[in-house]
Amino acid sequence: MRRTICRTLAPAALVLLAGTAPGLALEVTSAVDIAAPPAKVWQTIGDFCGIGTWHPAVEKCTPSEQDGKKIRTLSLKGGGTLKEEQLSRDDKVMSYTYTILEGPLPVSDYKSTLAVAPEGSGSKVTWSGTFAAKGAPDTVAKDAIQGIYDSGLKAIAEKAK
Repeated sequence: MRRTICRTLAPAALVLLAGTAPGLALEVTSAVDIAAPPAKVWQTIGDFCGIGTWHPAVEKCTPSEQDGKKIRTLSLKGGGTLKEEQLSRDDKVMSYTYTILEGPLPVSDYKSTLAVAPEGSGSKVTWSGTFAAKGAPDTVAKDAIQGIYDSGLKAIAEKAK
């Protein structure tokens, strides 16, 4: 009888424990092909604070440094600010990775990479990120990031022609 109880309770305990475990990281990746050489596209988007010149949601980007790390503060159109830190950069590979330090987005533990690579006679720009939903369902967090990436990539494609 004792074995029967253990066999019955063990699966129930696992379900309860799984319900309290942190969720898996969410991921979003978007890409766009651009009929321009990679070096030209990187010239358009490679400056960490250059996002203020091409992303339609960003009114202004203010660069700064904190403990020797590059920081950008994005003033968003319609109000709100995002503070982001560049984690790594590789001009040869044409990519940089950053994280959100503060902001109104429904995400936490956000880490994102923006990269340019040769694609046929042009370029491919890929923007990918991992994060957890914060204060909103996973779908809302993913949709918010997907919208940022898609509108940004569309603007890059138009600007870097």
